[in-house]
Amino acid sequence: MAVLFSLVSATAQSPPPLVQILESEMQRNFVAMKVKGEPAPYFLAYAVTQQEAHLLAATSGMLASKDYSKSRSLDVTVRVGTPQLDNYHRVGREFATFTNGSILSLDDNPNALKRRIWMDTDGVYRAASQRLLNIKTNKEVKVAAKDLSDDFSPSEAVVAFKPTPELRFDGDKWAGRARQWSKRFAEYSDILSSSVTVVAQREVKTFVNTDGTRLQHGRTFARILIVARSKASDGMDLSTSETIEADDPARLPSDKVVEAAVDRVAKDLRGLLRADEVDPFVGPAILSGRAAGVFFHEIFGHRIEGHRQKDETEGQTFTKSVNGPVLPSFLSVIFDPTAKRLADTDLYGWFDFDDEGVAARRVPVVEDGILKTFLMSRSPIAGFSRSNGHGRRQAGAEIVSRQSNLIVSSKNSVSDAKLREMLIEEIKKQNKPYGLFFESVTGGYTTTGRAGLQAFTVIPLVVYRVFPDGKPDELVRGADIVGTPLASFGKIVATGNQPQVFNGYCGAESGSVPVSAISPALLVSEIEVQKKNRSQERPPLLGRPTPSNGGGL
Repeated sequence: MAVLFSLVSATAQSPPPLVQILESEMQRNFVAMKVKGEPAPYFLAYAVTQQEAHLLAATSGMLASKDYSKSRSLDVTVRVGTPQLDNYHRVGREFATFTNGSILSLDDNPNALKRRIWMDTDGVYRAASQRLLNIKTNKEVKVAAKDLSDDFSPSEAVVAFKPTPELRFDGDKWAGRARQWSKRFAEYSDILSSSVTVVAQREVKTFVNTDGTRLQHGRTFARILIVARSKASDGMDLSTSETIEADDPARLPSDKVVEAAVDRVAKDLRGLLRADEVDPFVGPAILSGRAAGVFFHEIFGHRIEGHRQKDETEGQTFTKSVNGPVLPSFLSVIFDPTAKRLADTDLYGWFDFDDEGVAARRVPVVEDGILKTFLMSRSPIAGFSRSNGHGRRQAGAEIVSRQSNLIVSSKNSVSDAKLREMLIEEIKKQNKPYGLFFESVTGGYTTTGRAGLQAFTVIPLVVYRVFPDGKPDELVRGADIVGTPLASFGKIVATGNQPQVFNGYCGAESGSVPVSAISPALLVSEIEVQKKNRSQERPPLLGRPTPSNGGGL
């Protein structure tokens, strides 16, 4: 049964002009390709992404850049053959790419838009036809595959035309605020460079396909990025940063909150400049909620993306683990793109519909440690024949299954104070000189292919040694968390009871997409850190300019 979504009703609401233009050209081109084409297409989709963005950056109390941009891009999907075997069929390590995100006119001029759509459709159809021919003659396809599922799955038609909030951004006002925030860094003489960047974005997505889906929806983003950099006496490059996100510039915090964040970034960097370099270490640790969110995103989230289970070049860590334990029994993991906020914190990984026009939905992936499903696009895998609304891409890329809002919950949660007590007990039990506390991280990365090591790296910014004898915590620098996923999951002992949010952008095969990771703090019995790479350059020989020596601010 078709699921119908709309602001009022699909029949009462007229499609927006762009939807009408796309639908008209889609019908014309689809009929023509079916009559004249060999092989004939069985599916056609058009996606238009309109992006509007304000960006300004300030440093040392002065405006460094100010920019405004607005653009439209077109992505064309043509599937030839049959849903059982089509031009997107994976062969070896080859990743099929047909669309390129062509630039479209910002005006809803039918003639201008249709010409671009027609030309791109013709080009994509020719490439798709040639690849299907190559697939059918490729000897690798004739080798029995372990996963015999189809290349494309059916999906309900959806009609929805949702208004997107206008992007309200007073550039002069925000420039003045950014100048004032960035000026605070001038108080810290050992910082070599710093910046405060404000970004406000609006994204509107228009989508039609031959299944009957007609969509227009979108959202706004806002972000303040605070960064400071310096260099230790031994040449190690150091940086600290903090981001503040909201779904609209009006929801970004007050000057007082941002100024406090600037001071934290500066003081953390000053502390790192005086801190000891970390030694390679294996032992117990606590990861703050934000650090734990990145930890789960990297070592777990990417490995349960559906397309990786079918790809023979992938490590397929959890492909055969459905209905089996993959995490400690007190942990559950949900991906929920319908969640827009956690308490007062806006989430970046929400959307109404994925990039294949499938309605967003809450997906319990792990329940009490047991793996239940994968994140699915319309590319089916063995045992999972339908999308659960996680087909995503950046404009100009092909769609694969991707993460949204990752939410970790625990049945073995304690207060932060108790979690610290448990860490100290673990340090004593293992007879270690100290444990570690990872307060903040900047991101991470992982390798999932079977040709390489199944490993991950999480990049901390602020890390402390925690001593069992009551000695004050000691800041250290130059640590990277490294490890392998299966070994790491078994080391989780308990969690805190206060979830924290890490908002960011995740890059993978289908480009960069906004995501969120929400987790309580984690106590792990064992974690490994290694030293960062270090530059051979030393800090500047000359002193920093100051007002007294003609240096201005």
